[in-house]
Amino acid sequence: MSLIDRTRNTLAQALSVYAGTGYHERLAAVRDRLDEPLRVAVAGRVKAGKSTLLNALIGERLAPTDAGECTRVVTWYQDGHAYRVTATPQQGSPRRLRFTRDDGVIDIDLGDLRAEDVAQLVVTWPSQALRSVTLIDTPGIGSLSEQISRSTWGLLVPDDEETPADAVIYLLRHLHANDVEFLRAFHDTEVSRPSPVNAIGVLSRADEIGAGRLDSMASARRIATRLGNDPNVRRLVQSVVPVAGLLAETAVTLTETEVAHLRRIAALPVRQAEDLLLSVDRFVQARPELGLTSLEREALLARFGLFGVRLTSTLLRRAVAGTATELSRELAERSGLNHLREIIGSLFLERRDVLKSRSALLALADITRSCERPGSAALAAEVEGIVASAHPFNELRVLSSLRAGWVTGKADVVADLEQVIGGSGNSAGQRLRLTPDASVPELTAAAEQALVRWQRRAENPMTAYEMTVAARVAVRSCEGMLAELGRSR
Repeated sequence: MSLIDRTRNTLAQALSVYAGTGYHERLAAVRDRLDEPLRVAVAGRVKAGKSTLLNALIGERLAPTDAGECTRVVTWYQDGHAYRVTATPQQGSPRRLRFTRDDGVIDIDLGDLRAEDVAQLVVTWPSQALRSVTLIDTPGIGSLSEQISRSTWGLLVPDDEETPADAVIYLLRHLHANDVEFLRAFHDTEVSRPSPVNAIGVLSRADEIGAGRLDSMASARRIATRLGNDPNVRRLVQSVVPVAGLLAETAVTLTETEVAHLRRIAALPVRQAEDLLLSVDRFVQARPELGLTSLEREALLARFGLFGVRLTSTLLRRAVAGTATELSRELAERSGLNHLREIIGSLFLERRDVLKSRSALLALADITRSCERPGSAALAAEVEGIVASAHPFNELRVLSSLRAGWVTGKADVVADLEQVIGGSGNSAGQRLRLTPDASVPELTAAAEQALVRWQRRAENPMTAYEMTVAARVAVRSCEGMLAELGRSR
C-alpha cells in the first residue's frame, strides 16, 4: 500500500475515533487536503520580491507589488472555474470582495475592512499553473509592523495547529538572522529531525547583485552556489536558486508594444546605447530623439529594470530574439525562472504525496497528543509506525542527517548518497545522474550498478555505523527504482 493510501486510511480511523468532538472537522479538512493541489508559500523579508516572483510563477500579474493594503495580508492564489476574491475577517464570516483589473493587475477593494482586520484573502482564478499548486503570498518577515510580520509566522509556524503550507519558497537577498530563525521554526521535529525537504531558497532580485551589468546573473549563480554549499544554509533549504524576479515576471507578461519600444533602443549604435543605459536618470532624460517619452521610459524601467532593458535591447540587437514570443522565451531562461520551475517540479511536485502525507501525519500526531480518546493510543502508534517504516520518510531522515553533518564520509560518497536518495530530485534519472531522455535500459543498468555499490558499502564492516544505516536506505531506494523500471518495461 502506498504512503498516501496508508495516511488516508489512518485519517479514516481518526475520524471514527474523534467523531462528535471538536477535532472531527479539523480531521476532515486534513483528509480533504490530501486530494488538493500542493500548497506552497512564498515567504521572505520585506522588499524581497515575493509578489513579483509569485506573478512569474502564475504567469499573470495578479499579486500587487506596490506597498498597498493587500500586500500586508496573507493571500492565497488557487485555481477555480470563476474569478473571485474572498476575504476571511479576523472576526465574522467570509465575504466576497469587489476587484478590478487594470493593465493586467488586480486591484482589490477591501471596502470597510482594514488590512489588520483580515485574516486572509483567497483569490480564485482559472489558471493552468495553479492546477497543480496553490500559492500563498505572505507579508514580509521583519516588517516595521509587528502585527504584519507575525501574520506570516502565525500562518507558517503556528503554535497549536499544523501549518497550512506543505512547502515554502523562501526569498533571500542576504542571509539574515531572521531568515535562519524562521526557516528553523518552519521545519518540524515530529516526522523527522529538522529537514530541508520542504524548503527552497531563492536568491531574489539576482540582477541587482552585479549592479545591473549584463553578467549579473553569472555573479548571482556563483553566490547562490556558495550559499547552497554553506552548511548552515544546507540544513534549512534543499537548494538556492538565483532569480531576477522582475525580469521573470515581465518574461511571462511581455507585450508587443514593449518590444517595439525596446527595438528603438536596440537600433542605436552600441556606444550610444551603452551611454544611454549607464544610469536610470540618463535613460529617462537623455536622447530625446529616441522617440520615447519619459513616461514610456519609466514604464520600461518599472517592467524590466535597468538590467532588463540592457539585456533585452542587446538580445534584439544581436537578433537572438525578434518577436515578443521569442524574447519572452529567452527572458524566462535568462532570468532563472525556468530553472526555478524545474526545481519546484523535481523537489516539490514529484514529492507531492510525501509532503502531503507529512503534513497530515503532523496534524494527526498533534491531535492524538492533545486529546486522549478510546482508540487514540492505537492511532498514535499507527502514526509512529508509518513514520518509522515508510521508506520516503527514511530518505528524508538520511537527507536531513547529511545536511546537518550527522552522516559523514568522503565527499564523493556523500554526494552519491544524497543523489541516490533524492536530494536533487525524485525521478530515477535525477537520482542516477542521467539525462531526462535516458532510456529504461540505461536507467536500469545505472540503478543496478548503484545497488551493488551501496550493498557493498552497507555490508562492509569498516563502514561507520551512521553511514551503514544510510547505505541501507540507499539500497532500498535502488531496489525501489529497479521495481518501478521493471513495471515500466
